[in-house]
Amino acid sequence: MRIGVITFPGSLDDRDAQRAVRMAGAEPVALWHGDHDLQNVDAIVLPGGFSYGDYLRAGAIASHAPIMSEVIDAAERGVPVLGICNGFQMLTEAHLLPGGLIRNDHGSFIRRDQTIVVENADTAWTTDFEQGEEIVIPLKNAEGGFIASQTELDRLEGEGRVVFRYSGINPNGSLRDIAGITNERGNVVGLMPHPEHAIEAGFGPDTTLAMRSGIDGLRFFMSAIRALQTV
Repeated sequence: MRIGVITFPGSLDDRDAQRAVRMAGAEPVALWHGDHDLQNVDAIVLPGGFSYGDYLRAGAIASHAPIMSEVIDAAERGVPVLGICNGFQMLTEAHLLPGGLIRNDHGSFIRRDQTIVVENADTAWTTDFEQGEEIVIPLKNAEGGFIASQTELDRLEGEGRVVFRYSGINPNGSLRDIAGITNERGNVVGLMPHPEHAIEAGFGPDTTLAMRSGIDGLRFFMSAIRALQTV
């Protein structure tokens, strides 16, 4: 399986996402924001960072990058797409996911290992999890507060499209503690925490077993590989 990771000006976690893809057993393919070629990848990752310096709004300019027209077409065809942090912001700005991300309610950048609950284990990126399972993933953002209208929030809840919810603490003021959502088809997922930073023992979050032993993030990428193998 070949999973593309798109680099935008200001991307910070593209190499980490490529490594996560490799660790999960797929081939990472480096893609460039200015191209119109997805190189026939089987899935796509929009990584974290500060694309285009977060000018205008986080993810707003990146959502109009040349390659995003191909990403939108691919997503509409059912290709799995994962947006992580800034990538999640791009997905909302590109209207592949509803709602938006605004400045954290406390006004500060936050970095912490965050517990989240898996609310939907049926998307292309979550089949390796169990519904209701709690996992720990690093979080780092300044514009991570998820917002949507009450009608949209009710629709996301009613259709089971809330994929992750913050547990223990809401780190950024996201409405209804929402940490990640999916589209109707379940192939596009966006979340604020960073699974690519929890893929290898010794470098992940602390767990009850040992310091830095958390590898919950690896299962995101393994889920996508398994989902593609069943198509």
